[in-house]
Amino acid sequence: MKQPSQYTAVRGKTYSILISKKAVLVIIALLLAVIAIMVLSTGIGSVYISPWQVVRSIFGFGDAANEMIVRSLRLPRIIVAVLVGAALAVSGALLQGIIRNPLASPDSIGITGGATLGAVIYFYFFGEQISIHLLPVFAIIGAFIVSLIVYSLAWKQGVTPLRLILIGIGFSAAMSSLTYMMMISGPIILANQSMTFMTGSVYGVSWAKSVLPLLPWVAVLLPLVLVYSRHINIQELGEDVARSMGSAVQRQRFILLLFSVALAGAAAAFGGAIGFIGLMAPHIARKLVGPSFGALIPASALMGAIVLLVADLTGRTILSPLDIPAGVFTACIGAPFFVYLLYRSRNR
Repeated sequence: MKQPSQYTAVRGKTYSILISKKAVLVIIALLLAVIAIMVLSTGIGSVYISPWQVVRSIFGFGDAANEMIVRSLRLPRIIVAVLVGAALAVSGALLQGIIRNPLASPDSIGITGGATLGAVIYFYFFGEQISIHLLPVFAIIGAFIVSLIVYSLAWKQGVTPLRLILIGIGFSAAMSSLTYMMMISGPIILANQSMTFMTGSVYGVSWAKSVLPLLPWVAVLLPLVLVYSRHINIQELGEDVARSMGSAVQRQRFILLLFSVALAGAAAAFGGAIGFIGLMAPHIARKLVGPSFGALIPASALMGAIVLLVADLTGRTILSPLDIPAGVFTACIGAPFFVYLLYRSRNR
């Protein structure tokens, strides 16, 4: 008697993704968790709003005061937290797949450092003259330039994963040094602006300045990543095996790296240098859904959103009325997690 299949296929005209049925259930559970935390977080603040009233206010059926608080003040912050967390997590998942190293993340490879340096350059030279809308442009350009330099230096008849991550770690340290040098040599307002950005926070966002500019990046890149990431499943078998199966390893690796840079750069532009989400979320998602990237990408995105939502909620409430940047709490969790990964891989 034929056993029922444990997998389900998602097919399009030019692609096919195989996902286990267990992973589908986990992804649905994570999605429901994201929605629940979004509603709960939107209601918590100096004025408490019940979850039912939050839902009514979102759809325009609440009273005027609640609708103003929910739709104008709190909901943009919650949506930006979801988008930034998802983008950082998927960026980290891609890097860990490309480099085949569990310690790979936008922070360790220099992407976040490049975005931060780009933002500080903006603050240093143009902070008082040019519209704040140009800040994301500088951050994304910084991330791309640093990534291209790292990739070029790592190229030696192809890019080997170990060489790429070692050069990335070195460049990340160099970017931090340049950033602090500019902060010290500039006016005091530069230090204040830069420290807020470097800590990482979704405070003070709005629909026009944050949600609407960031949404297209995530909405376009995540589906592209989901379709293209199937190449990583082949590459994890080894470069020789991947080439024998007709995979253009270097070209695919470079394209996936560009996707990762674009996601991390966009996230850093609107949320600052929020650390460790790109490291933690993919590992947690991998434990839940397995290593196949057809399930790992959406699971990582949802897990990244959960991590940042919880960090932001904690920062807003733990010492209220003080608003502690979410990056402080992701670092408090992520640093021990990084040490744990180092300890676990010490004999590998």
